[in-house]
Amino acid sequence: MEALPLAVTAGWASGVNAYACVLILGLLGRFAGADDVPHSLTTTPVLIAAGVLFAFEFVADKIPYVDSAWDAISTVIRPTIGAILAALLSGQASTLHQAIIATTGGLVALLSHSVKASLRLAINTSPEPVTNIAASSGEDVAVAGVMSLAAFHPVAALIIAGILLILGLIAVYFAFRFIRRGYRRFKAWREKRSTPATGSSAA
Repeated sequence: MEALPLAVTAGWASGVNAYACVLILGLLGRFAGADDVPHSLTTTPVLIAAGVLFAFEFVADKIPYVDSAWDAISTVIRPTIGAILAALLSGQASTLHQAIIATTGGLVALLSHSVKASLRLAINTSPEPVTNIAASSGEDVAVAGVMSLAAFHPVAALIIAGILLILGLIAVYFAFRFIRRGYRRFKAWREKRSTPATGSSAA
């Protein structure tokens, strides 16, 4: 199970930005001597395709509501890529171990994707675009940093990815709790305004 830490970390990164994950792994395997990266990810066609798709997502992910639409489209894509990467990273493991690692990578990718998509829905309740840009840029930096570390120190990267995933789950909980509370206050305010004021009865 030596490949499991790297595969799980790749699953987390795939759920956030699958194309960046593939591109970074491919570049590290081709130019930085990361031996654990499968050769198939380092080929020129894969690097070009991942680079083009990453460039598209880089822009779309920073536009309010477009990012949520892209997340909806990616609901199947990101977990699938996470599972494929996990299977490739399992290397010479037995068939059973490959299946376990691939399934784990896919499930982690689905979970991290759900966290990302949920946070973006919460962020989109704010009309300004600055928060979207900041959130997307932070995700890009996190994926690049964690995957660069994972290629050479997979256990350390796994710990960081796990912490980020837990923090994301906590953020989702508090974000939607805040939104629900704000909606209730807004609803109460509207009901109060729509209710005609009753004058006091004459003595």
